Amino acid sequence: MATKAVASQAAWTERLRRFFHGVWVELKKVHWPTRRELVTYTLVVVVSVATVGAFIWLLDSVFSVLLELVI
Repeated sequence: MATKAVASQAAWTERLRRFFHGVWVELKKVHWPTRRELVTYTLVVVVSVATVGAFIWLLDSVFSVLLELVI
């Protein structure tokens, strides 16, 4: 029985080792952005979110005024 438990433990650790090796191999394939690209992409996202937020705020304000006029 003890050998079966040891074999099971060894198989489990080998699967875990292969998993992390596979993760490492895939991470080496990733194209990581440069600092300049990261700043550019971040600014694009922040400006886009601010623009959409302002648009939604504007629509909300217009609909609130229209609803007040109706009620």
